[in-house]
Amino acid sequence: MFGAAAVLTGWYIGFVIALVVITVVVILAGMILGLARRIAVQAEAITVSLDQGRLNTLPLWEVDKVNEELRLIVRNAEQARAVLGGGN
Repeated sequence: MFGAAAVLTGWYIGFVIALVVITVVVILAGMILGLARRIAVQAEAITVSLDQGRLNTLPLWEVDKVNEELRLIVRNAEQARAVLGGGN
């Protein structure tokens, strides 16, 4: 009978070890899911901020168009001056 109790004791120790391992895995998985949730919230906030920054800087793309139009106006004015005999 003593031998059967020793065999069962091994099983009990195995069950306790398995329970501890499963508990640790569940805790770690919960921590990972919590961090993933925080990262998702922060990523959404970053996306909103980047979209707002893009909207705020869209008018800067028009500066190049304005500069090109001004260069064209100056070039045409210089040509008109030359045609009218106004010098350089």
